[in-house]
Amino acid sequence: RAEIQMHYKQLRVWNLKLSDAGIYTCEHGPYKVSTSLHIFNLTISLDGHFLQNEVPELILMHNSPNPLLDLSITLFDSNNNRVTPELQNKTHQRYIMNLKKLEARDSGTWVCQLHSDSPLINQNISFAVKVLGFQNPDLERKYAAVDSTVILSWRLNSQKIKWKEGFTGQLNWKQQESANTHELLDFNVTAQGQLYETKKSNNLLFEIPERKPGSTIEVKLPKVHFNYSGQYQCQLEYQGRRAQSTIELVVMKVSAHPAGPLSRGANMTLTCQVSGPLPPNAYLLWERVNGTKMDSKNSKQHEVKLEVNISAAGLWSCHLIEGSDRKISLHYHVEEASVWINYVIIGASIGGSLLAFALGCLCIASGISWHRRRQRAKRMAQARQYLLENKTCQCQQ
Repeated sequence: RAEIQMHYKQLRVWNLKLSDAGIYTCEHGPYKVSTSLHIFNLTISLDGHFLQNEVPELILMHNSPNPLLDLSITLFDSNNNRVTPELQNKTHQRYIMNLKKLEARDSGTWVCQLHSDSPLINQNISFAVKVLGFQNPDLERKYAAVDSTVILSWRLNSQKIKWKEGFTGQLNWKQQESANTHELLDFNVTAQGQLYETKKSNNLLFEIPERKPGSTIEVKLPKVHFNYSGQYQCQLEYQGRRAQSTIELVVMKVSAHPAGPLSRGANMTLTCQVSGPLPPNAYLLWERVNGTKMDSKNSKQHEVKLEVNISAAGLWSCHLIEGSDRKISLHYHVEEASVWINYVIIGASIGGSLLAFALGCLCIASGISWHRRRQRAKRMAQARQYLLENKTCQCQQ
């Protein structure tokens, strides 16, 4: 593994090993020159192939002729950001360090910078880190209106980092944390990077879009129902390890009671409801388009249902606001009853009142007549009784 180049007075050594460290001396006549050779070996766990949220372990081995080598280690990630490792173990010849939890954007070439003042050492060791994961946020929330079309998408970075080894995964859905899990589809990626999906469940009427960018998992809900809400979790597995990304679907609907046109002087209750809990900075808002501040109402914190009693027709809107962003809006057009309908209603009310008055009068008159007939019958009975008593008295005389 070594050769001497006499013309340049050089010693060339390749395929270095830790045991090659030491002091090398070159002698030429009365002259003698020595130099020290320090050997470093940096290894990374799992051969540099990780899933997101995993923590790599770095092992730095070094052999030096100077046993009191004071070495400082600095790490830079693929975005040239300084990373402070957690030193797990340190001996004379070995450093064991844990890095941070990895994200998909951490894929690339990292640099380990070694420095020592005595002897003077400035050495950079580069190493590759590949992180297979999702480019989605850790928890993504998506809002949809009832009967609308929704596409849920998970973007993998397997093609971006040229991940050539196959992996598998699945997409699951559950409405609540404690609810049963429904497996929607399975997928696998070949060594050539081709993605194949298999539909697994008919619990949900969903579709798998055909046209989509590579390494993207998608499901399409053509007509969202209120009970389609919940957590859609995409999991991928590689060599017995798993990574996952969750999209929480929140569905909103509006309704009115009664549902018919609003008559003059009548009231109507509008209801706006979402299918799941909202974050602390989110709330519902009812307002009438082109109305006043009196025509608006906010929900309280953690309320998922907001009702408003109205007496004015027009276009009413329910907004779901998170922070300062309006995430989704649903409209409900309250129609005003036609004039002839109002007249019919007024006439019916008046007619009903007159009819009730007439029936009352009739009842009173009937009651009086019945009372009079009863009094007359009572007097006639008394008269007959009186006559019978008088006749009896005359016969006795």
